[in-house]
Amino acid sequence: MQTSGGGSNTLSEAEIVEAALRVVRQDGVEKLSMRRLSRELGVSPMAPYYYVADKRELLDLVATAALTGVRKPPPEFGPWQMRLRDLIDQIDDKLRKHPGLGDVLIEQMLGKQLDLIAAVMEILFDAGFDDRNVLASYATIHTYLFGRSKVNPRDRGALQDRALPEAVERAMKHLPDLRGKYSYDFSMDVLIAGLEAQLVRQRDSHV
Repeated sequence: MQTSGGGSNTLSEAEIVEAALRVVRQDGVEKLSMRRLSRELGVSPMAPYYYVADKRELLDLVATAALTGVRKPPPEFGPWQMRLRDLIDQIDDKLRKHPGLGDVLIEQMLGKQLDLIAAVMEILFDAGFDDRNVLASYATIHTYLFGRSKVNPRDRGALQDRALPEAVERAMKHLPDLRGKYSYDFSMDVLIAGLEAQLVRQRDSHV
């Protein structure tokens, strides 16, 4: 890292963001701090403050960088179900590459990711959902995408140290699936089928 005559380290925003993403990938967002970032960069603890004011601004940069490249599928891509699934798949792919990022985005989405929120809502409006149900639908999608990691216990040893009811024991054999493609596809099928059912209910209620 180059050093200026005044003794401060010369950093680029891109270097800071990439270092922050490395910390998130390795240790999770809870371990990301300005001090931890400075260690990752190999600079003095005060150096990052020349570029970002505080951890919140750093998280804004991280969230924006991590979701770069997500694109709303055009209408010709297919029916609303296909477009919604493709958009959610893109976001999920980004989240998988940066474990812990969902915790960041829950707080940052309304501030810095309005374009993604709008993309999801526009597809829902195109499908025919009314204003109230677009919001409820988005909230459901958001909760699944950014909150589902909370369902998967990190300390699995705690489950192994106790006697489980038969139904729980049978199901828990498949606990690793919660982080895999099977569980994701299952959840997305349920989510989109549920949205389809709600759309029919909405239309029936307006008849």
